[in-house]
Amino acid sequence: MSFLYAAVKRGSWQLGATAAGYGAGTAGVLVLLQLGSAASVVLGSFLAIMLWLAGTGHAFAVRTSVFPPEAPRNRLNEHAIEVAKYRRGLREDARALAAEDPALARELRIGRPDVPRTYDDGGLVDVNHAPPEILAALPGMTSEMVERVVRRREEHGGFVSAEEMAVDADIPPDVLPEMADFTIFLR
Repeated sequence: MSFLYAAVKRGSWQLGATAAGYGAGTAGVLVLLQLGSAASVVLGSFLAIMLWLAGTGHAFAVRTSVFPPEAPRNRLNEHAIEVAKYRRGLREDARALAAEDPALARELRIGRPDVPRTYDDGGLVDVNHAPPEILAALPGMTSEMVERVVRRREEHGGFVSAEEMAVDADIPPDVLPEMADFTIFLR
């Protein structure tokens, strides 16, 4: 059966012929065993063992052509993905904490990688308080955008959301989604 499966999976007439050959051999063994004479039973048993050994060896020989080996998993990449997902969760937790208790968020210095702190916020940046060099590290942020953001936050006392910042500081719409994932706006 395994060679018939392999023949169908690969579309190989050679494997189909092999399956037919092993099937005919098995049928021959069954006929010999049913004859009842001692010689036919011994011959049938010998042929059954030979078919079993040959079929097993042959199956292992063609296995890699039927079931190609899986690409090795890159553990470093898997670890990097796990870390990124973990940090995303930390950012979500920090945002929830800031929404619930802004004073505590300021005390924990959420979004302030420029000052010493013990709370891990997953890499959030508080656009209303972080220095320009920290804002410049945000994804997609250019020096011109940083200047506009800093000027607007000084003029208006800060922003309430990434969308407001995008409108007031003329941030391109294609940059906003990725940037918004790393920003927080504490007042």
